[in-house]
Amino acid sequence: MQEIQQVVPVSALTEDKKVAFYKKTYTHLAMAVLLFVIVEMIFFKIEPIVNFAFSMTQGWRWLIMLGGFMFVTNYAERMALKNHNINQQYAGLLLYVVAEAFIFIPLIGIAMAIAEGGGVNILNQAAILTLSLFSGLSAVALLTKKDFSFLKSILTIGFFIALGLVIAGALFGFNLGLWFSVGMVVLASGSILYQTSNMVHKYSEDQYVGASLGLFASLMLLFWYILSILSND
Repeated sequence: MQEIQQVVPVSALTEDKKVAFYKKTYTHLAMAVLLFVIVEMIFFKIEPIVNFAFSMTQGWRWLIMLGGFMFVTNYAERMALKNHNINQQYAGLLLYVVAEAFIFIPLIGIAMAIAEGGGVNILNQAAILTLSLFSGLSAVALLTKKDFSFLKSILTIGFFIALGLVIAGALFGFNLGLWFSVGMVVLASGSILYQTSNMVHKYSEDQYVGASLGLFASLMLLFWYILSILSND
């Protein structure tokens, strides 16, 4: 009879092991952000990729791009979050970073165009605001040690509503506007609390790569809508 391995959450580990897990998780998060920047720079040096990404932002093509991104995201998360194989976790994280870099091409391209046109460098502003808010929310979750798993149902409903609005906007050609982006910043903030809480209460000691993917996903969602707000200001 096969013995079932019991998963011990990080919250049940000794303080030394907790600290080691947190260091590994946030180190991998930093590496994912660095890799995102490198891949984005490479993409912008390949004109056909940039042109293709921009062409997919029009009307129903955006829905295809969004659907493809959601499919890749789901697959990457299954690889990184739902198993204890470290190689699978790394593959999932890598796949997700590349997918994020691709879908960000149009938004970053617009921000770069604003800067080249004499505007402020909103990429730097968005990055600073995102990292500041992310750090503050993460500190709240870690210092209070509160279990924010109750946010899951709220976030699920919120993201389904947001998805419906995105689909309607793409099909009927209306701009979702500033308040939609503000609402998504709120949802992304809730997601950061939820993912940070999961890191403590859900994941086991060997899932630091998967935990970093969850945090990276929330961080990039926050960055997307802060950058969107600044780009449309």
